[in-house]
This record gives sequence, C-alpha cells and structure tokens, in this order.
Amino acid sequence: MQPDGHITRFAPSPTGPLHLGHAYSALIAASRGRSGQFLLRIEDIDQTRCTPAFEAQIYDDLRWLGLDWPKPVMRQSDRMPAYHAALRKLDGLGVLYPCRCTRGDIRAALSAPQEGAAVIGPDGVVYPGTCRGRAMADAGAADALRLDMRRALSLVGSVGFMENGPLHGGHHRLDGDLMIANIGDVVLSRRDMGTSYHLSVVVDDAAQGITEVTRGADLFDATAIHALLQALLELPRPSYWHHDLIRDNSGKRLAKRDDARALSTYRAAGASPADIRAMVNL
Repeated sequence: MQPDGHITRFAPSPTGPLHLGHAYSALIAASRGRSGQFLLRIEDIDQTRCTPAFEAQIYDDLRWLGLDWPKPVMRQSDRMPAYHAALRKLDGLGVLYPCRCTRGDIRAALSAPQEGAAVIGPDGVVYPGTCRGRAMADAGAADALRLDMRRALSLVGSVGFMENGPLHGGHHRLDGDLMIANIGDVVLSRRDMGTSYHLSVVVDDAAQGITEVTRGADLFDATAIHALLQALLELPRPSYWHHDLIRDNSGKRLAKRDDARALSTYRAAGASPADIRAMVNL
C-alpha cells in the first residue's frame, strides 16, 4: 500500500559529481515528500558516461545532506524490458517510425532555403520529418525510433498536466499545434541506448507511483511530451513542481563540469549541510 501524501523522487544521472543545483532539487523533493515518501532513482541509461564511482558519490553526498530513502534504489539500467514493452505498445498504436538521420543530416535538411530558421525545442532543433514515411518493418539496428507527434496527438484528445510550483502554477492543457511546431517528432529510443530520457522517465515515474515530479525549470517545456506519453501508455499522471535553477555569479546555470561548486568540493573545504542549505536559500 502506498503511503499517504506525496510520493516524490530525486533522479540524478551518475555522469559527474552532484553540485549545488542538485542539492537544491533533492532537498525540495524531500521536503515535498515529507508527508508521504521520498524516493531516489538512478538515471543511468547512458552507460557510456555513467560510472559506479559517481553513483557511489551520489549516495554519499545525499546521506551527508541528511536525506534517506527506501532501498533498493531503482536503477534505469535494470529496466530495459519495461522500456521495450512501452515501445511495443506505442508501435501497436502506430505512433513510432524509424529514423536513420544523423545530426549532420538534420542540420543539412534545416539549412535548405525553403525551410527558414530552425525552431529550437526541448530536445534541440525540431526534427523536419525526413524519415516520417518509413514503416517500422523497415527499422534496423542503426535506427532511432521517433514519435509521430501529429498521429499521437490525434489519438488522445484533450490532455493536460497540473503544475504545483511557483513558476507556472495551474493546469496546462496541451496545445497540439504548438507541440507539432515547437517540439516535433522527438526520439523515444536512441540508437546507442535503446530508450530515451522522455520514455524512461514516464515509465519509471509510473512504476514508482510518483504523485509529484520535482525538477528544474529547464524541464518544464518537456512536460508536455511526458503528459502525452502518459496518455498514450495509459499511465497515471503525476503533478509537477518545477523550481528555479541555481546559477553562478554570471547567471549561468550550474553544470556537472563545474567542479568548483560540486558538493564534494564544499565538503572537502569544511562546509556543513547547513551551509549548503544557506547557499541555496533553503
């Protein structure tokens, strides 16, 4: 039986050290889940960049911050069968197609005079639809799988999501025309990993019973993709809490390559968990 109240999660990728922005997100998620449950998930589908050392450091840093979570921890690298099952269901709905285009191919297609300026969406430039006519029977090992956005939207009717956070609070109904123009046919299975962030996060949030997704404002625009996938896959729809990003003195958002603001660096310099909370205004 699920506990009463919110079930929230913090879902880092072990591709580098946690920094102040991660601490902020984890602490907010833990606070939001205080009346229910706070879960940890390791998003390690990118096996070329994820390492056991970074994963171990995540656990150590979060425990140092005073956080705890149920064990065992869900790890995405253990869940490929679940992602493949979701892809089969989407294939059955006729909303997938194989794509052989490289980034260079996409740039070349978008640079054609008749295309105009490229539109930038949550996944970068919006795909021009070069491979949209290909059938799944034609899919090969070197192909990615894309979502046919127009076809997918035609199957779900009115779909939306609830935002509880301070930045975009309220109910947001998906606008199909804007999603086609500004998001386009996103990749749901990358050729190098057999899944994608968008597919995995939706399947995993449902598997963990997440009732509220807490994450950075940089992912707000991707939430429409996730709400659409939840509808297609007939999964529960959590609410969302998108928070401000922690930035450096120049206003640039923190990244894992910014080791100067890694929690391990602050710890080595003698900072306390209370100091970290003060740095992120919590």
